[in-house]
Amino acid sequence: MIESAIAWLLALLAAPEVGLTSVFLISFVSATLVPLGSEPAVFAVVKANGAMFWPAIAVATVGNTLGGAVDYWMGYTAKSAFAKERESRWFGWLARYGAKTMLLSWLPGIGDPLCTLGGWLKLPFWPALMYMAIGKLARYLTMTTLLLYVPDGFWRSVAHVLGG
Repeated sequence: MIESAIAWLLALLAAPEVGLTSVFLISFVSATLVPLGSEPAVFAVVKANGAMFWPAIAVATVGNTLGGAVDYWMGYTAKSAFAKERESRWFGWLARYGAKTMLLSWLPGIGDPLCTLGGWLKLPFWPALMYMAIGKLARYLTMTTLLLYVPDGFWRSVAHVLGG
């Protein structure tokens, strides 16, 4: 029963009219300060329909980059919230390297706050957005490609363990 439910969910996610919308929304939300990972959604769509590799990567990158832009905007407008952090080494490092630091926006745990701090420091928006997009594209390409090399038997055993 669990296997058929998983197969149904994967088929639903792989449908372009549903899957790409889901990937976009999950990628967007996961780029904000909400702790959520988008890689499983991207992988599910690609695994269910290999032809969706590039569309899923592109949609996830756009969604995650726009979420990073929201983080940037929140930082841009929230100076008082970070006033005491002004002396931290992160700010000096961001001020020194500028928009290129947004390449690290893909890092779990620190990438999203990094985008927020970039906005707070008023790093140039378009270069920061470009570097965010490059970093996020590299993450999705790397993670999805690596996950595709995991044998199907492993995923069946994971489904079996989760299904009881």
